Amino acid sequence: MKKTFRASLLSALVGMGALATHSATFADEVKWPTRPVQVVVIANPGGDTDFNARMMAKYFNEITGKTMVVTNVAGGGGTLAAEQVKGAAADGNTILFTHPGQLIVNEVAGLTEDSYETFDVACIAGVDKSTVFVASKQSGVTSMQDLVDKSKANPGSITYGTEMGSFSHIQGLMLEKLTGAKLKMVDGGTVSDRVVGMLGGRLDMGAITYGSVQDYVQGGQMVALGQPNDERNTMLGEVPTLKEQGLDITMDKPYVVAFPKGTDPAIVKKMSDIMQQITEKPAYAEDLKKFKQPVAFYGTEEAKQILAKTREDFMQFKDELRKAK
Repeated sequence: MKKTFRASLLSALVGMGALATHSATFADEVKWPTRPVQVVVIANPGGDTDFNARMMAKYFNEITGKTMVVTNVAGGGGTLAAEQVKGAAADGNTILFTHPGQLIVNEVAGLTEDSYETFDVACIAGVDKSTVFVASKQSGVTSMQDLVDKSKANPGSITYGTEMGSFSHIQGLMLEKLTGAKLKMVDGGTVSDRVVGMLGGRLDMGAITYGSVQDYVQGGQMVALGQPNDERNTMLGEVPTLKEQGLDITMDKPYVVAFPKGTDPAIVKKMSDIMQQITEKPAYAEDLKKFKQPVAFYGTEEAKQILAKTREDFMQFKDELRKAK
């Protein structure tokens, strides 16, 4: 019997047609933006979160004629960026660009008492569908079933590189829960650090965006074991889903746009409407292909549903995450 684990409501909502299907209507009564808008990103430049924020800013500028400035505030698992936005004036001129690693995992791990409800969530601007479970050639792991068999036969023999207490840590814990495998969780640092660790034989596997490991997969130094998507992201080539391999599991990482608490609801709605209009631009879809990411959008209420369900799912790993911290 196949086991099932849903990390969010995204798959169900897609089936309901949650992807932008109605034309955006701006809240005409609110005059916003009137000056440059700062987007505080929880990650360093160059990664998938930063990329999505910059794509949003690019087309926001085009649609509104106003400037959206991206500011990277990494550190503390995203808590530094969140605190900056939390303490900003609720005038619509400061936005947090984040994902469940900061909005939910930090709360579950005990890193902060704040949750996604600390902010006024505008929308989900995109969803990462490019992450794959990948193993180094030196590990000898050749498939998901091989991974499960080896880790069960010799628990803890396979090192899973992650940032302890992070979203990738949750992904590893989910995999363990689903399969009954027992991995050795190792703090491998940032994505680039983990890639180096796998190439050097210090780490056996991890959950990493395909664009970061594609050259090594194609060169034979790594093996892409599977993508944790509800259906294949064809931009990842022939990498099978976990579902195709008998593991009915999805692990979505949505990118969330949020304002300081108390922001005018009309501004929150207008930002959601603008983001929806951005997702309808063919040029935006082409830009996202650079990170092998399909277009996705969820409005305010759907975004809140997704975050609430994700929080519920993640809470079962509270003890493991707090122990790691």
